[in-house]
Amino acid sequence: MQDRGGVLVVVAHPDDAEFGCAGSVARWILEGRQVAYLIATTGDKGSDDPAMTSERLATIREAEQLRAAQVLGVDPVIFLRYPDGELEDSREFRREVVRAIRRLRPELLVTTTPLPTLNLYAGHRDHRTAGRVALDAVYPYARDRLHFPELAAEGLAPHKVLEVYLMWHEEPDVWVDISGTMDLKLKALRCHVSQFSDPETVEARVRQRATELGTAQGITYAEAFKRIQLPR
Repeated sequence: MQDRGGVLVVVAHPDDAEFGCAGSVARWILEGRQVAYLIATTGDKGSDDPAMTSERLATIREAEQLRAAQVLGVDPVIFLRYPDGELEDSREFRREVVRAIRRLRPELLVTTTPLPTLNLYAGHRDHRTAGRVALDAVYPYARDRLHFPELAAEGLAPHKVLEVYLMWHEEPDVWVDISGTMDLKLKALRCHVSQFSDPETVEARVRQRATELGTAQGITYAEAFKRIQLPR
């Protein structure tokens, strides 16, 4: 991309961005781009600890996400705090994504694929819902001024996102070289302490996947996306 505009990452849970695009995020930030996160849910169901409560886990995971964002240089981080596993394609959720787009005015939006897949992690219902709502927010809601008049009343003008990158799509067509930022990706992932009983195994799996994606492109480590280009 020649134009170095801002980036908004819209995901369902704390740690989704670190798994899916943190190497790219770190690269873009080092190149001078502003990157923001919008996290839709609290992630408050992701624990096997019998003593853990949803309320405590939500607090823990938000703090972990802020630490990961700090490692990468992401700012701001927007938390919508919907319940984990219960993300719905609602007017309220669409409006909050549109609000973020109109306020931050990104050139590129990164989100999860909205398509069903037999990869159960990528196909998590919350992931699919977040991707679908993010795409709807990009077009038509963020760019057509008569949608969400309450946002116009806040002084938020329509905005045209120029590109969308879909994470975990089964037919990617963009590969980002993260060879120089793989260590930052892993450092950010390590911030999500509540999610990993065996962080070394997780890191090895993440490194292996990035190696597989990179090998096909002749680079050491890569992250892959499906690109959607929109007219100016």
